[in-house]
Parts: sequence; structure tokens; C-alpha cells
Amino acid sequence: MDIQPAPFIPPAPKPRTTPPSTLEMIRIVYRNPLELWGEHTYNEPWISANGVGGHLIVANDPGLIRHVLVDNARNYKMATVRQKILRPILRDGLLTAEGEVWKRSRKAMAPVFTPRHIFGFAQPMLRRTLDFVTRYEDGGTSDIAHDMTLLTYDILAETLFSGEIAGEPGSFANEIDRLFETMGRVDPLDLLRAPDWLPRLTRIRGRKTMAYFRKIVTDTVKMREGKFKRDPGAVPQDFLTLLLKAEGPDGLTRAEVEDNIITFIGAGHETTARALGWTLYCLAESPWERNRVEQEIDQVLACEPDPTKWLDAMPFTRAAFDEALRLYPPAPSINREPIEPEMWKDLHIPKHAAVLVMPWVVHRHRKLWDRPDAFLPERFHPGNREKIDRFQYLPFGAGPRVCIGASFAMQEAIIALAIMLSRFRFDTTAETKPWPVQKLTTQPQGGLPMRVTPR
Repeated sequence: MDIQPAPFIPPAPKPRTTPPSTLEMIRIVYRNPLELWGEHTYNEPWISANGVGGHLIVANDPGLIRHVLVDNARNYKMATVRQKILRPILRDGLLTAEGEVWKRSRKAMAPVFTPRHIFGFAQPMLRRTLDFVTRYEDGGTSDIAHDMTLLTYDILAETLFSGEIAGEPGSFANEIDRLFETMGRVDPLDLLRAPDWLPRLTRIRGRKTMAYFRKIVTDTVKMREGKFKRDPGAVPQDFLTLLLKAEGPDGLTRAEVEDNIITFIGAGHETTARALGWTLYCLAESPWERNRVEQEIDQVLACEPDPTKWLDAMPFTRAAFDEALRLYPPAPSINREPIEPEMWKDLHIPKHAAVLVMPWVVHRHRKLWDRPDAFLPERFHPGNREKIDRFQYLPFGAGPRVCIGASFAMQEAIIALAIMLSRFRFDTTAETKPWPVQKLTTQPQGGLPMRVTPR
């Protein structure tokens, strides 16, 4: 008789049983905010309390989340603390822009992410992945977290920029890590809502890295503009061209164009890279799940050459990726701030409160999930995924500001997983001891060293 093995419990901070002191809280938020939350946060529909920087509300109830992100989204702006972290990096890019600037940017980018365009990206995604995995042909150990950053950078460069991003991919991956280590963290002064004129030491260290990314953007735009002048007919109709065409009195300013380029170069590939790494790790620690995924991939690839059809044809592969997104959401926190006070049921939401919708907590909530800490892809198998409330699973956010690249990322991930897992097996080693840390994304501290062998 077959006995189902106990599910793998991936590493995660244990919920706190005692509240931290103010000094301890500031230290935790700077080091790793995922370690801050107590047991009650994972059990209650919401938490409402006075914190160091003012009133704090943690929204876990799917109805409350829908209210904040969709039904009454007009009353909620991006949270002040979040903007203090992200705006120095992304300025008026799509993730940080608000009001009319956001509307213009969203409208300018929408044509790139239609289903027709997304399907058109499938073949370049496939080509780049096939080229990338040749590095594994001799086997050996590799840091998969770093590798996935390189792979998704290659795919992003090929699809959205037609291979015309200035700079070297290898140095780019290292600088991305440095950027998130310095600029992409909560500074204690932000938490205390200190005035902006007080210098943030964390960001001073990141200025050189930020200058590196800004130079990449400037050089990339110059390269494309040179092509426009030399041979307009040879210019690819990609993301970069669409952004430059949207520049003008009724569209985007040059600064907004550059901000959106850096948003997609920096953040647009990073989220998928993290999710791919965590998926390969969880499957390596769950060989019975990996076997099912490998069998599915082998069957589909044997009879379906069209990569645009793989997402629908591989429900088990998609379920494994979705479950990794649940356990390790790339964007672990969605922060909002009410413009005016309001009530939701019997919850008073004061003006200027910090309202946190945290996929990290919601995805592990005791009242919303069975065995929430376990890696169980079956939650997302056909027949089960339909039972999951839209607002209890938020890997790409929700509402007007839902991730514009969600379909792009899902197609990219399934193509990458299909090629990697059809040709190679990824196993953990004695050195594979990742610890989830919240910087802008949920990153594996210590990397993901894994042994890769041809199948």
C-alpha cells in the first residue's frame, strides 16, 4: 500500500509569542520584517494597534482585503513608509507612481501585456532558457538563487528590450543584490517617521549602486534612439519602443520613461527569479511531488511543441509554482494608507493609519489554510484551486494596482521550469540552508546551493 510521505515544511520564522520592545522591533524590521509577527497575527481577521510610527492595521480577512484594495481603493494611497523605501529607487515608475502619473504609465504599458503580446514572448523565453541551461550539462553545484536572477534577466532583456540593454548580465546580478541590500530596506528613521532631511545611512551606501542602474537606463535609451535615427523600420516594437513612443506632452515625460525602464529591469525580473528558486528548492525537498511534475513535463513536451500552451497543459507544474508563491510570496507586503477615516464592519480605520495587507501572513493564516506551513501543491490542483478565495491568495496583488506583468511572469515561469526539469534534476546539499528574508522581495539568505545533474 502506498503511503503518502509527510509534506515538506519549508523554513520560516516561528511566530513570536511575546511582543518585542520598541528597540527590538526597529532592529527586527531593519534586519528581517518576516520575524516580527506574533501568533495572533496568523489567527485573527485583523490586528488594530498603536505602533511606533502611529496606528497600525494588519488586514487578513479576505473581505477586508477586498475592501482596501478594490471596493474602496480610491480612499487608499501608497503607504508613506513604503514610498520612502521605493521612491529613491524607482521614482515615478509604475510601482511607486500615483494619481495621473500612474494612470499615464499604466495606459502606456498596457499594450505590451495583452495576451497576444504575451504569447509572442513565448518563443524568445524558450530560446533564452534553452541557451541558459547548457551551463548545467556537466553537472555540479550551483547557487540556483543567483542563476535564476541571471536567467530572468536574460528573458527580460530578450523579450521587453529585444536584447538591447546596456551593461553586462553578470555584473547586473551582483548589483541587484547590492541594491536590495542597501536601498531596499526599511530604515529605522522611516519607521519613526523622521523628517526627510535627516540622512538615511542605509541609502547613502546604496547611491553608487543606484547610479549604476541609472547609467544602464540612460545608455539603453541612447542605443534605441540611435537605432530610430539610423533605420526607423528596423526598430523592434517592444516594451522600450512603446515607452519611448508614449513620451510627449500628453503622455510620459522622459524621466517617467526612464523610471519605468528601471522598474522593469530591477523589480520586473527579480520577483520571478525568487519564485523560481523557491520552487526548485521545495520540489527538491519533496521528491514525490517532483516526480509527478517531471512526468507531466515529459508527457507534454513529447507531444506539444508550442510553449504558449504549456501553462494550461501542465496543471501539476503550475500548482507547484503557485504553492511556492504562497509560501514565499515575492512581494511579501502590500502597504496602504487611508486618505479619510472609515469603518469596515466594526473596525475603525483612522486617517493616516498604516494598513498592511501582507501576503506572507495571509498565505500562512491558520483560519484560511489547512496545514498552512506545509508545501502542498495539491491545494492548486484542478478542482481545489477554485475553492480558494481571490483575496486569500495574493502573489500579484489585487485591484487597480494588480501586477501588470502577472501573465508574463506565469508564462515565463512554466516555460523555464519545463525546460530545466525536463533536462536536469535539482537536489539540495548539506549547504542548502536558506532562510527567508524580506528585502524588497522574499530572498533566500545564504543563497540556494544545489546539485544539478542531467536526467
